[in-house]
Amino acid sequence: MAKWKEAIRRVLYPAYEARVVKFLPQDKLPKHVGVMLDGNRRWAKAVGADTAHGHRAGAANIEPLLGWCEETGIEVVTLWLLSTDNLNRPPEEIGALLPIIEDAVASLADQRRWRLHPVGAQDLLPLETARKLKEAAESTRDVDGILVNIAVGYGGRQEIADAVRSLLHEAAENGTSLEELARTIDVDSIGEHLYTKGQPDPDLVIRTSGEQRLGGFLLWQSAKSEFYFCEALWPDFRKVDFLRAIRAFAERERRFGA
Repeated sequence: MAKWKEAIRRVLYPAYEARVVKFLPQDKLPKHVGVMLDGNRRWAKAVGADTAHGHRAGAANIEPLLGWCEETGIEVVTLWLLSTDNLNRPPEEIGALLPIIEDAVASLADQRRWRLHPVGAQDLLPLETARKLKEAAESTRDVDGILVNIAVGYGGRQEIADAVRSLLHEAAENGTSLEELARTIDVDSIGEHLYTKGQPDPDLVIRTSGEQRLGGFLLWQSAKSEFYFCEALWPDFRKVDFLRAIRAFAERERRFGA
């Protein structure tokens, strides 16, 4: 029975996906999509495997996602792979996860299809991980493809704190007094010091695994974003799930925070 169901899926899903794509309104598609890749550990538990197996399965699903984004005309993708809170997990779990992330990022860089940009508090990461993220960014700097933000060691509150700290350092270097800075600081000046400075804010944020909260993802940038919560655990996230998220976004009347 399971084999029959899988065979039916292989026949029906491509036809369904093609139909969804055909009727997507091109003028209402997102340009920047943020994705919270959630559910690797629960997926591993469900299949009776260890946590590392779940993370590897999740890493293997990143490349297909970026391919779907290319097909849809998305220009910027932000992938949340590891939060600052995750860094506090047991050392053995982090020790197994970081090499998986490093290998996944290196594989994406080797293909030279996407321009990779690490975002996060890299000073909180092991030196080797930070070095490999930097190498991936440098090796894809001139690639003419989707801009992919790799959020590792990322936390929304940490990002805002780092932005304010950077702003204060810049003011000090320029000889700006605190009184003058207090008079001139505004939303734009803080935005210019975020990890994603110069990029458009995300139009759509997708979270897998059924959780319906942001957890600190792109806190500043997502003020006017639309959100889509998918029940599928990240390793099980399929093209049809992605297209449903894009279609749901296109069908909404955006009020831009109003």
